[in-house]
Amino acid sequence: MRERRTVVITGASDGIGAAAARRLHADGHEVVVVGRSPAKTRAIAAELKADHLVADYSRLDDVRELAAALAAKHPRIDVLANNAGGMFGARADTVDGFEQTFQVNHLAPFLLTNLLQDVLIASRATVIQTASVAARLFGSIDMADLNSRRQYTPMNAYGAAKLGNILFTRELHNRLNPHGVNAAAFHPGVIASAFAAGTSNRAMGFLYTNTFARRFLGTPASGADQLVWLSETTPGQAWVPGLYYEKRSVAARVNPQSTRDDLAHELWERSAAMTGLET
Repeated sequence: MRERRTVVITGASDGIGAAAARRLHADGHEVVVVGRSPAKTRAIAAELKADHLVADYSRLDDVRELAAALAAKHPRIDVLANNAGGMFGARADTVDGFEQTFQVNHLAPFLLTNLLQDVLIASRATVIQTASVAARLFGSIDMADLNSRRQYTPMNAYGAAKLGNILFTRELHNRLNPHGVNAAAFHPGVIASAFAAGTSNRAMGFLYTNTFARRFLGTPASGADQLVWLSETTPGQAWVPGLYYEKRSVAARVNPQSTRDDLAHELWERSAAMTGLET
């Protein structure tokens, strides 16, 4: 019989997050549903009779409020699944002054995880990042241009942000694994969801919105498989913490930048400064 765990899933109002929430709930875990859309988030939570919270990751104040609410309501969090994210169209800055792809996919989950650090350490938690093969295909971290002010395309910005997820996982492991926190990142596959609905990239827009093309994509349930696997299994036994996974195995091919501890450390320090955290 599985140990019952408290699992917080961001981006859980639709797609992979909602599929993972349903599966984990069916397996007997306490699921906390976090989403951007009040109506969709409330609907999934009602279906599962689960707690839910709403936050817009394009506003870092929402993330701070989310962290405070989670810490108050859930003194134990066994799994934090940083699943929220997306690809966008034309370059735009958030109200916080950061490029929205970078903020929504990297800065917001970085801030949430850090604000919950005490709870995660006390819980000996697992922290999971939903990354992407886009980190290898399109990703490049330029520390002098994290906000993509010099060169921007939706795919390159997304790839860089997903690379940021993998580097964050690496540095999170280096810093908190000695305190009992385990971290992993994974590629869910190319999934038929609404994640790229707002992109201006024609190829990606076609892939995710064309009825015929979507037949060749994975389902949200298949995309949720690794998130569920990482949530339910024991780090150090079923999987090695600190690494990036594809199809339940350590990825054979990765972006060379993703293996650099110096880059992971620098990205952490810069992200902390951007979000007003002490390091």
